[in-house]
Amino acid sequence: MNVEILMVLMCHNLKGIWQKVKKRFKKCKVLWQLIVESGKRKKSTVDKYFAPRNTQRAQPSMSVLAGKEAIWRADIAIGRFFYDACIPINAVNSLYFKPILNVISAIGPGYIGPNYHQLRVNLLKDAKKEVQLLVDSYHAIWAKVGCTIMGDGWTDNRQRILINFLVYCPERISFVKSVDASDIVKNATNLFQLFDEVIEWVGPLNVVHIVTDNAANYVAVGRLISQKHKHINWSPCATHCLNLIFKDISKMDHVAELVKRASNVTIFVYNHVTLLSWLRKREGWTEILRPGATRFATTFIALKSLHDKKHDLQALVTSKFLVDSRYSKDYKSKVAVSIILDNRFWNDCLIVVNLMSPLMRLLRIVDCDERPSMGYVYEGMYRVRLGIKKLFNYNERLYKPYTEIIKQRWDQQLKKSIHSAAYWWNPCFQYDQENFCNKPNVIGGVMDVIDQKVLKGKLETMNEMKLFRDRLGSFGRELAYSSREVL
Repeated sequence: MNVEILMVLMCHNLKGIWQKVKKRFKKCKVLWQLIVESGKRKKSTVDKYFAPRNTQRAQPSMSVLAGKEAIWRADIAIGRFFYDACIPINAVNSLYFKPILNVISAIGPGYIGPNYHQLRVNLLKDAKKEVQLLVDSYHAIWAKVGCTIMGDGWTDNRQRILINFLVYCPERISFVKSVDASDIVKNATNLFQLFDEVIEWVGPLNVVHIVTDNAANYVAVGRLISQKHKHINWSPCATHCLNLIFKDISKMDHVAELVKRASNVTIFVYNHVTLLSWLRKREGWTEILRPGATRFATTFIALKSLHDKKHDLQALVTSKFLVDSRYSKDYKSKVAVSIILDNRFWNDCLIVVNLMSPLMRLLRIVDCDERPSMGYVYEGMYRVRLGIKKLFNYNERLYKPYTEIIKQRWDQQLKKSIHSAAYWWNPCFQYDQENFCNKPNVIGGVMDVIDQKVLKGKLETMNEMKLFRDRLGSFGRELAYSSREVL
């Protein structure tokens, strides 16, 4: 009896399951018919305004319509490539990264990509041709507004002495060539021949300015260039000269002693992992910067970084954590603790940091590629010396050792007529009557540049100077005056 009841129930369940399968089959059949009929329909009149996805310059599909999982698969595929090839993450900020994705998505599925040989040979040749065409297009800009040739000497890992030649114009900087000067004597004559070749390639009439470092042989090269090409100015690299000023100041006895004491503090902190861990747990803590081996400006950046950590370091050396630790009994630790608790040390740090801040500001200006900095060098050096005098309340005994170093580098190496002219022609300073430096040497520098370097139209240049100085004609417009600090 029980077996019969069980068989009836099983048959009843199978019948119910079969009915459900038939209903779902009918729904799938209806859905399939709708799909087939929609494929047979004619395209909408709207469709012709959108290019198909498998053609070049096709209308890109909107990522918002794609599923989150599909977008994640694309993102993780790109991520895996970056991680596997050890490509720096900031490579996504490249101007060429987004165009890659746009072009590939325009091609559609099935794109394989270039192989190793194509990237190494064919595509590299094509890219070189593109760059060459781009550089050739700059020739018209050089002829219109002039350009600056820059020579940058350096030594690579194989101890080869290389000289890079670059050409700057308002459009952008372009690399010309790199010369291996390891097998030549780097005297004025040989270096002049290298620079003269680049000048002839660019076009002598297109060159306005030559920039090199301020070594004696390059100074002689600048003299030879000015003798052959009367209209070409030469000046040493402002960044290099400022770095040498930092070097000279860092060699002063009291500054060197201050840097040494600051170094003892930094070494004390970073040689003890537990102390560094304690500091890193403090709110707002950032790492102490340490000076670089070749950049003397980093010495003073490190001093400022250390001074900013004054309260954190004093909290560390007075904490129960350090007092009860074994580090408090070590001799070097005691020296570092005494320095950290010495208020005179921190006051000296603050004075030197404030002393160097105008020079640091000028260094950022001349070392920036965003806009030409020639028109800011003279004003920057003028402000640096004025700021140092003001910091010491115009006490000559205190400020003179610093201003003498700056004056020596500025007057003997960096100061050129072109800096005075660029300062005078900068509307940001010319129209600031309260702070404008109208010294005779500024006007003399402007006259020297016009007399020696302007080949044609000297009288017209003098007339334009009057219009510019007195804000006549279009210079008198409010729009021109209000944009003086921007353009």
